[in-house]
Amino acid sequence: MRLDQSQHLGLRQEMKIAPRIIQAMEILQLPMIALQERIDAELISNPVLEVQDSSEDDGASDRSVEVERGESPLVVGDDRNHREDFARLNDMTEEFGADFANDDAPYPSRPKPSGEPDAKLEAMANAPAPRQSLTEYLREQWMFVDADEAVASAGEAILSAIDADGYLRTSLDELRAQALQRGETISPETMRKAFSRVQTLEPTGVGARDLRECLLLQLSAREAAGQDVRLEKQLVANFLREIEMNRLPVVAKRTGRTVEEIKTGLANLSRLDPHPGRQIGNPSVPVIRPDVIVLVDDDGSIVVVMADDYLPNLTINEYYQKQAGNRRTDAQTRQFLRRNIRSAQWLIEAVAQRRHTIRRVTEEVFRVQREFLDAGPEALKPLPMADVAQKVGVHVATVSRAVADKYVQTPRGIFPLRMFFSGGTKTADGEEMSWDAVRAKLQEIVDGEDKSAPLNDDRLSEALKAGGINIARRTVAKYRGLMNIPPARKRKQY
Repeated sequence: MRLDQSQHLGLRQEMKIAPRIIQAMEILQLPMIALQERIDAELISNPVLEVQDSSEDDGASDRSVEVERGESPLVVGDDRNHREDFARLNDMTEEFGADFANDDAPYPSRPKPSGEPDAKLEAMANAPAPRQSLTEYLREQWMFVDADEAVASAGEAILSAIDADGYLRTSLDELRAQALQRGETISPETMRKAFSRVQTLEPTGVGARDLRECLLLQLSAREAAGQDVRLEKQLVANFLREIEMNRLPVVAKRTGRTVEEIKTGLANLSRLDPHPGRQIGNPSVPVIRPDVIVLVDDDGSIVVVMADDYLPNLTINEYYQKQAGNRRTDAQTRQFLRRNIRSAQWLIEAVAQRRHTIRRVTEEVFRVQREFLDAGPEALKPLPMADVAQKVGVHVATVSRAVADKYVQTPRGIFPLRMFFSGGTKTADGEEMSWDAVRAKLQEIVDGEDKSAPLNDDRLSEALKAGGINIARRTVAKYRGLMNIPPARKRKQY
């Protein structure tokens, strides 16, 4: 074996993305709420970054005086009694507290006037309490169930296996096998007793193993309350498949009831909850906050306004800027301050660039989709991202990040910004129409059909062709499925 060393000279090309560009792309892709959280986190971690309040602009000169007062040397003259020094220290003590002169004291804070509430304490007091999970809710009830130790232990095992919808997807035999692996022996009879008692807990229907059992548990509770639910129980127990296929005449014939009675029973069943567990611990609906607002001026022109007024106006602390450039400041401290100042500048520039890019993209989008504001989704036109990128003068990936998870508020409502980008087809008149417009036309035809004789996919395709949209039946079936429109037999009303 021979080992040797050698040197080689060569040229190669590499593409490296600067951290500044990476941060700008990340900021651009963030939706409004996530951007606000990112800024809040940066305000906490970066000491040189601060929020500039417009109401404090008038007091800027006063702040600069205070900073210079703190930076000036302590000895102001050759006066032996140092009256000016002690007067300045007294002013600082009154402003920052008695602990200011103590070297071992923590960083001083400005005392609050008496009676003024603490903002942090108020925020903590007003913060919503964490939502209770379904398992915690059930275990609180289980503590008061009258059961021996074996049944109580088996019930705990059952409760831990109930999912967020309130269903027990694991069989009782499997739960017994899992308990045996933990060194616990639970008899089948004990497990059945615990299971029957678990199904008495609230919300009603929890602990069911399938939809049929869940609905029957809720109907039994109503029956115990004195309601007549015999028909409803019969429908759930024997005709769920026929109901799913909308075969109401068949159900009416087999039950000896009229179609109207069956429809009344189905209306009563619709008031039951097929997911009882979601009543507890169900997370709140996420808030959609638009990033941009599109308005129509009196003369018909489009006005694009960024909806980021509530974002803080970021700036860099002047005192730290001076300290970073002051040679009398410790070298390590200057390096720390410069690093944080550079990070703050990048963030401020990235937020400004994000605002400019989203605004330019939105202006170009609604220059093309102007008719949407007047006629709705049916007037949408095909709009590839590459066309917008070329008009704005950025890369296609930049446009994709600019519209990702972003929402636009229009006179017709709030819509995802990405919705306005799509391919399309040509109508019989030669006009281009986006696929979203085709789906909107399909929905309009379905909404206006005779529900006693709904249109199948072939007839829907013919109806679209009559409107100048020539697409195949399989394409109609594809879009109908994507739009969650049932087939004709399930849309029929008796």
